Amino acid sequence: MSIDQSVWLLLVTAVILANIPWVLSTRLFLFIKVPSKSFVINSLEWFMYFILTGVFAYLLEGKSMGHVQPQEWEFYAVTLFMFMIFAFPGFIYRYNLRMYLQKKARQ
Repeated sequence: MSIDQSVWLLLVTAVILANIPWVLSTRLFLFIKVPSKSFVINSLEWFMYFILTGVFAYLLEGKSMGHVQPQEWEFYAVTLFMFMIFAFPGFIYRYNLRMYLQKKARQ
């Protein structure tokens, strides 16, 4: 797999995983069915997906480049905020758009 393909695979995976907790409000980690999730549970699930994406990126970098570049804390801070930005559409859907659509459907 080339480096370009690895980067695109990682970006698509990160966007999907960042939005899963917010879009699937009745599923916990895709498998456990729950009646509803609170903001805290959604946030913890989102953070676990962030860690999973980091592990996937680490493995992908090792496979595509042959070695993993050591990183400082700034790298992890930037990736955390990028993951937050990737989660923005799902967050808006969960807490703003879905309630608006339900309210319009009742009228």
